[in-house]
Amino acid sequence: MPSEGFQIPKRQEVQVKSPKQRSTMKVPVAILRLPRGPDGSSRGFDPHSPRFQALGPSSLPSGACKDTANLEQEQQARVALRERYLRSLLAMVGQPVNFIMYEKVNVTALFGASDIDILNFQVSELQTPLGIQREALLRCSDIIAYSFEL
Repeated sequence: MPSEGFQIPKRQEVQVKSPKQRSTMKVPVAILRLPRGPDGSSRGFDPHSPRFQALGPSSLPSGACKDTANLEQEQQARVALRERYLRSLLAMVGQPVNFIMYEKVNVTALFGASDIDILNFQVSELQTPLGIQREALLRCSDIIAYSFEL
């Protein structure tokens, strides 16, 4: 059952021309219409919406905090955690790492590098249930956990 923001793809005829033949091919064209935002120009979220209120002030960025002492303490904690994480990435380079992916798939690979946003990991000798891939790129969003020996 289609929802308000989604329409079933329409069929569109496309002419395929070749020197020897002309044929008509039907190609589905997906159309996705998103609902409008709270204001007419579709910018931002309504602060009175249930979604915005469910997020609550605890999930808002630390910039919304009024107390400067708490803000400074939170920023120092974030700096320390980020530094520890980046050092752990450096320690993983060239080491065998066990990755637990979605659907409880375990793979092992030699860690190579991460992109600057830490969205992808470059690995070598990726051992999967289907075989070994010489080089691979793992999306961090697909990884549940990873571990390696120091």
